[in-house]
Amino acid sequence: MSAPRLSLLTKPGCHLCDDARSALDAVLAEPEFAAHDLGYVETNILDDAALRDEYAEEIPVVLIDDRVHTIWRVEPDRLRTALRKAVL
Repeated sequence: MSAPRLSLLTKPGCHLCDDARSALDAVLAEPEFAAHDLGYVETNILDDAALRDEYAEEIPVVLIDDRVHTIWRVEPDRLRTALRKAVL
């Protein structure tokens, strides 16, 4: 199975985005996931009018394979479960 595409949608000055980034980094650094060399692409929604219109009030947003996994707060256990399903 190929590695899932992970995306983090953010905007500058967003403290929840900082928390989400930290949670993603911590989970992806765990040996279980580091072995799959998982990473994510961070996108500033202010640089994309369509993303800004769609997610203006919902950031941060974590997408797994272009589907919304979570908004506002990343729950590490829930993220682990989703990643296990995606990589195993």
